[in-house]
Amino acid sequence: MSVSSLAATVVGLQAQQTQSQIGTAVLKQQFNAQAAVLQLLQPSPELLQANLPPGVGDSLDVKA
Repeated sequence: MSVSSLAATVVGLQAQQTQSQIGTAVLKQQFNAQAAVLQLLQPSPELLQANLPPGVGDSLDVKA
């Protein structure tokens, strides 16, 4: 194996590692963006309670 082929192999492996790191960073950004969108779409418990008619969701007296 010649020195030039070893050098080409090393350069190729470094380029592959860089591409892998970039791909991982992009994927992480996409997951973070999706998580932020899901948090925006998830209704808060206060909003869910506010849409109920009076008396719904209150404590139930089972002793009577």
